[in-house]
Amino acid sequence: MRIFDTNVQLLKYKTLKAVIKHIYANDLDSIYLDIPKEIVPGPKATMRCCIYKERAIVGERVKLALGGDKSNPNIVEVIDIACDECPVDGIMVTPACRGCLTHLCKENCPKDAITIIDKRAVIDKEKCIECGKCVKSCPYGAIIAQHRPCVVSCKPKALTVNSESKKAEINVDKCINCGACVCACPFGAIVDKSFIVDCINILRNSEDGKNYKVYAVIAPSIVSQFKYAKVEQVITGMKKLGFHQVVEAALGADVDLKLEADECIKKGVMLSSCCPAFVDYVIKNFPELESYISENVSPMVVTAKMIKASDPTAKVIFIGPCSAKKAEYKLPKTGGAIDCVMSFEELQAFLDARDINVSDLECSPLDNASYFGRIFAKSGGVAQGIKNEAAKQGKDVITCVMNGIDECRIGLTRLKFKRATENFFEGMACEGGCINGALCLTHGVKNADDVDRYGNEAKEKTTDNSVNLYEMAFGKKEENQ
Repeated sequence: MRIFDTNVQLLKYKTLKAVIKHIYANDLDSIYLDIPKEIVPGPKATMRCCIYKERAIVGERVKLALGGDKSNPNIVEVIDIACDECPVDGIMVTPACRGCLTHLCKENCPKDAITIIDKRAVIDKEKCIECGKCVKSCPYGAIIAQHRPCVVSCKPKALTVNSESKKAEINVDKCINCGACVCACPFGAIVDKSFIVDCINILRNSEDGKNYKVYAVIAPSIVSQFKYAKVEQVITGMKKLGFHQVVEAALGADVDLKLEADECIKKGVMLSSCCPAFVDYVIKNFPELESYISENVSPMVVTAKMIKASDPTAKVIFIGPCSAKKAEYKLPKTGGAIDCVMSFEELQAFLDARDINVSDLECSPLDNASYFGRIFAKSGGVAQGIKNEAAKQGKDVITCVMNGIDECRIGLTRLKFKRATENFFEGMACEGGCINGALCLTHGVKNADDVDRYGNEAKEKTTDNSVNLYEMAFGKKEENQ
């Protein structure tokens, strides 16, 4: 079975797997020389113009696998040497131009940027403002607006192309680390930096639990990944990596539903806080709405706090599909509850690097959370849970489900100008929700069905047990901030 959607993911996986193998072999001295040759043996190039360029790019991937540029606070980085195959952006005339007599493209151009030369339309790039009127006017569809996939994918408009070098550039002040550009780049020139070295050090230094126990907090979207095995087998595989226990982030989601429902009823209007990329988007693009963001931390952090309340010496590693989580866990508001973050892609590489075939393993139970906590993984899941919690108090919450940044922008604009009729706004940066996170192994509409099934399989049908555990750990009056 094909594990990844694309060959770009496969290349990333090979690099991560090789890095992990070298770390466990304590062989880091020649890692930048050995791994590129392992992955690109030659003698013929298969991806780029020559094996030397292919190896140079793999070398840059190794750097990102080892943590990337420490001076760059952003999680997503551009590999400059790999960003050189895309055509220049802009409006262009294709060979489909028939040299017609109407010249509608020329007549409709507001800047006189189009002339007819040898019966063909020619665009003056100096005059063109890319309004697109010529594109709409051409009866043959011979004029197209061509934009780089990474630029199109970046809804916060944090990614631009340098006019001189033609390389992609990320504006850190606008970037929300959603990872959409990571998925969109056909050449894998944009990559999330990995903290797998830190994860390995945490596990190794525990000395099999003698010094401290390492817990994994797993995102509910795992159910739509690792399709070649059962989730319960993956959990067993994680324990073989050195994790003492695997806990569902959905446990914290259960608690968040109660806390956020209470907060929403008290505030009157509220924005969800479970998606860190959405929260960052609000702060950077709608600062006047920041006060509406829930004061409660995300399910990842709630779960980790509950673990450390019962085991103060514990180390907690979150594993999920989200590049923004790699930024969130370092924020002051998390209080150091999370010690590191690993992606599903990195988990797959980790398991294979340690020769753990999860499909051959026995099953380990994973039954920490309720139906409502588990469906956080899909768009609309949070809103559904909030309505359920509010109904317990005899309250009705009117929800607005914002699926993807485009819908978030529309919903937030309505709220900003007081045209919204809803009072709870669920925002998800990734279309479809966490099941389509940038660092998923696979993406697709069927993933939502997996989450629904996973939710229905939960032994807990209400959030009550999770909330009781939280109150036992912190007390009923504890504010999760």
